[in-house]
Amino acid sequence: MRRLSSSATFFYKRIFPWGWFGFVVLFAVLGPMGIAANAGRLQEALPFLLMPVAMLVVGFLIYKTLLADLVDEVWLDGDALVVKNRQQQVRVALGEVINVDCATMSNPRRIILKLRHDTRFGRRIPFIPNSPRGFLSAFRSDPIADELIERADAARRSQP
Repeated sequence: MRRLSSSATFFYKRIFPWGWFGFVVLFAVLGPMGIAANAGRLQEALPFLLMPVAMLVVGFLIYKTLLADLVDEVWLDGDALVVKNRQQQVRVALGEVINVDCATMSNPRRIILKLRHDTRFGRRIPFIPNSPRGFLSAFRSDPIADELIERADAARRSQP
């Protein structure tokens, strides 16, 4: 078996959101406290609460859109994919993959597998590929996505 998903998925899904929201809350508490201590009035510090609230909302929307739906691990095992998320695991034949969509200009880069039938994780399997990183890699197609497209196509053609 070969791992297709990045080991950084744990960081993006579980550690980064806590760090982001913790920093914003710390900023929201300490900023107005410093202003109120210098000015003597809390009313002058209230406008500084608007930016952290906006950052919390935008951060939450980005998390829900780009990170919350990612599966933890995707492994290639012959003519099948083994998908793991939390304590659950699903095996998906490559012939079940009807589309491989890769977002190369996002950070983190995402691959979304669209499946013919529902699985425990739904018909869409999004994950962060274990691809080479770098500035120029953003302008190239993802090698893992390319390989999955070819292997899924070959698996569909070999089915009766």
